[in-house]
Amino acid sequence: MTATSTAARRTRLRIVIADTGALVTGTALAILFLLPLAWAGYSSLRGPDATGEGAGFGTENYRRLFSYGEGLLVYATNSILVSLLTVVGTVLISVLAGYAIARFRFPGRNLLFLGTLAIMMVPYPTILIPLYVLLSRAGLQNSLIGLSLVLIMFQLPFALFMMRNAFEAVPREFDEAALVDGAGIPRTLWSVLLPAVTPGVITVALFAFLNSWNEFIAPLMLVTDGSRYTLPVALAAMRSGNFGSIDFGALQSGVVVSAVPCMLLFVLLQRHYVRGFASGALKG
Repeated sequence: MTATSTAARRTRLRIVIADTGALVTGTALAILFLLPLAWAGYSSLRGPDATGEGAGFGTENYRRLFSYGEGLLVYATNSILVSLLTVVGTVLISVLAGYAIARFRFPGRNLLFLGTLAIMMVPYPTILIPLYVLLSRAGLQNSLIGLSLVLIMFQLPFALFMMRNAFEAVPREFDEAALVDGAGIPRTLWSVLLPAVTPGVITVALFAFLNSWNEFIAPLMLVTDGSRYTLPVALAAMRSGNFGSIDFGALQSGVVVSAVPCMLLFVLLQRHYVRGFASGALKG
């Protein structure tokens, strides 16, 4: 056996060991993160509360969940509306602002970018009271639109950072070629640059949806009408119970219902999400 073949065998062995280690580690982490959700799903379907009579499996917990308070559909609709408004507003503002900061030179450009990023340094619960007063004066207190505006503001630093770097990763020759062909700035952005930064846009949208869907503190402080509660606030109210009692079965069902949309979106968009990071969205 030659030295070259021995070295090749050793290289292949190291690759196999590394791949096996990565597979085992990834599988262990997946089980670790999925186990609580699997247990919640199991608990929501099994037991006397789930069957209404004895041991076994049933959907009684979900029936009580759907009839809790104003109804699960009301709370889910509120969460969907807030999440969609947050996603649309965040993507629209971050795309336009990211394009402007990445492609144009104007006074205060860097200051504007750094000022937006500075929002990340402020613990947002500390400014919810001033925001509550501001929304009251604007007539948006106890409003899902007002809540969406607040969530958009908290999403902008990360979204702007992502989109600026995504646009900077696209060669300027694309812009110049489109402008030479007679396309204006809006047409260049929409037809040329936006398809090139689609993974970054999807990453921003996914983060905005997940954060707004699971947000608890802002809706708790800014929304006071029970018919406008989002799903996390409604589940927290169920958690408090009446006279100290807690319906754990219905609560576990609520955990499953709130987690399913997030998991489905991530599974469907994970390829674009990974490309958003790998293609330069976090470069620079």
